[in-house]
Formats: sequence, C-alpha cells, structure tokens
Amino acid sequence: MSISKKDVEHIAKLARIELSEEEIGKFQGNLNKVLGYIEVLKKVNTDGVEPLAQVTGLENVFREDEAVASPLASDIIDSAPAKSGRFIKVKKVF
Repeated sequence: MSISKKDVEHIAKLARIELSEEEIGKFQGNLNKVLGYIEVLKKVNTDGVEPLAQVTGLENVFREDEAVASPLASDIIDSAPAKSGRFIKVKKVF
C-alpha cells in the first residue's frame, strides 16, 4: 500500500494542520516508509510466540484497603474546641 499526496492532505485536514507542498512530500515519503516497515513485520513468523504487554515480568502487588486509626487521632479530636463524636466541628464554608 502506498500513501498518495491526496491521502496526506486528507490526514492533515483531519489533524487540522496546514502543510506546505514541501511538507506534504516529506510526510508522504515518511508515511510510505512506515507502511513499508509494517509490511516487513507482517512477514515475521510469530508462531509459538506468547503475546505480552510488558517485558519485565513484574506484576502489580495490591494490598488490602484497610482503614487504620492514627494514634494521634483521639488526641487531635480531644484538643479541638468544638467536636461532635469523633468529628471536629468547623464553621460553615458557604
């Protein structure tokens, strides 16, 4: 498959960029090289190759989401000038 000048102009219009004639020629050549490389990759034998998303082998390790009370929480609430149960009362913001 080959990219024509008309195709480059259409892509530029979709991307909402203006290209000069020189830039159209440059991008036409670059896009044709990319498509040529993709054609080469299509010919590579990938039978028996396991698909992967990353190559390091690392996995995410998640911990349980647990609420842990701070030892200072009760001291802070006790020293607040106004409180309601385990909450500190503040003035209205609105």
